[in-house]
Amino acid sequence: MWTADEIARLCYEHYRISLPKQGKPEPNREWTLLAAVVKIQPIADQTWDSPDKLVRVTKEVVSMGTGTKCIGRSKMRKSGDILNDSHAEVIARRSFQRYLLHQLHLVAALKQDSIFVPGTQRGLWKLRPDLLFVFFSSHTPCGDASIIPMLECEDQPCCPVRTDWANNPSMDASGNLKPEDKRKCEGPDSPVTKKMRLEPGTPATEVANGVAHHQSFGNQESGPIPPNVSSSNLTSGELAAVTGMAPGGARVVDVHRTGAKCVPGEAGDSRMPGVAYHLVGLLRVKPGRGDRTCSMSCSDKVARWNILGCQGALLMHFLEEPIYLSAVVIGKCPYSQEAMQRALIRRCQNVSALPKGFGVQEVKIQQSDLPFEQSRCAVQAKRADSPGRLVPCGAAISWSAVPEQPLDVTANGFPQGATKKEIRSLQARSRISKVELFRSFQKLLSSISEDKWPDSLRVRKLETYQDYKEAASTYQEAWSALRKQAFGSWIRNPPDYHQFK
Repeated sequence: MWTADEIARLCYEHYRISLPKQGKPEPNREWTLLAAVVKIQPIADQTWDSPDKLVRVTKEVVSMGTGTKCIGRSKMRKSGDILNDSHAEVIARRSFQRYLLHQLHLVAALKQDSIFVPGTQRGLWKLRPDLLFVFFSSHTPCGDASIIPMLECEDQPCCPVRTDWANNPSMDASGNLKPEDKRKCEGPDSPVTKKMRLEPGTPATEVANGVAHHQSFGNQESGPIPPNVSSSNLTSGELAAVTGMAPGGARVVDVHRTGAKCVPGEAGDSRMPGVAYHLVGLLRVKPGRGDRTCSMSCSDKVARWNILGCQGALLMHFLEEPIYLSAVVIGKCPYSQEAMQRALIRRCQNVSALPKGFGVQEVKIQQSDLPFEQSRCAVQAKRADSPGRLVPCGAAISWSAVPEQPLDVTANGFPQGATKKEIRSLQARSRISKVELFRSFQKLLSSISEDKWPDSLRVRKLETYQDYKEAASTYQEAWSALRKQAFGSWIRNPPDYHQFK
């Protein structure tokens, strides 16, 4: 039907052709991440000469997002008009919700052809049975899926750096720069990548714009499993990551690391040099630059979508069953199938007692061999000795397959270029912000006669965004089961951030 390379190529072409220059990285100076949702649909009127014949399909990008940033807790707003999380995966999913709202409007209000067909209950719709959706990301999701073994045989960026931290007053015992020295290193005259020297054979930390990217320099002796790493829930591949040997016999010298921090209330990372630096399987929050965020890691969010669906609570009012992803495709980057399976599926595989229609999905996970041309690694390789720092692009692009204003370019959670004076105006809202998606939902509701509303919208008078979310009872029941059984430490925004109308 399709291959991982076909999905990646389609998304890269769509990025080049359909997305404007505005919001894309500045050449040789910036990088970004890319994510998208691709609709897969069999071609009609195919002849079935033999049972082994491959089904021919059409592939269409229906949503796309770029971005690497999220705002700190102090910048969150109770009016719902700012994007808290602008990582590419989240932008692509919110853009997908905009596409779904449009498709529901087509079928429910305009009686036109759509991806939805009538469900068995009044006011409810379901996805056409021949359709499926594939999620693409140019890099592994931040958080648990990005904690992967680094093998001795992997290409290393330079020769080992050997410095004893005990003789370096700028470092603490765990190999990290002391706060006052870290601030010095983050000045405007610092090199593109600042390397914190650790003891022999341990990784050097590359810090760019507040996000740590770790790479291994040199070898590390394998040893017993550290006492703070539980082996009870590790597969053979994951156990290899902490014992020092990969299944193929290659030595595991370190792990690729994530900047996402463990949530309060969960066991923290050991931060020990080498393979034991991180604990795996934990919930994490995205890092902030001085101002801690409330945004869960993309690994955690994708795992949640794998049980609750991508549609969210509001759209569940109109749907008989959740909208699930059939597959996740990752572009060329450091990758571990073990880590992806653990982060997206296995952490939640024992969640049970879910309402009808909800379940843990065995999503297909694949990697493409095609790199994204504006990824950090690709830009770094092309720029060679170019002067200046390599930094993540500050803008995020949203694109949805909708007829009116499909594009949305934001920075710091608001439309790019919006002034402080404009921020409270309607023009200074992203089309995928909570308040704007809520307005689209209300517009859909007002276009349908009340006698055709689903039962969940008839129980009582609903006014606020929070009211409508809470009234989606089956979704809330599934979310409650997931929190109780697997994601108990999930950070939730206080209810007063959802009281807008």
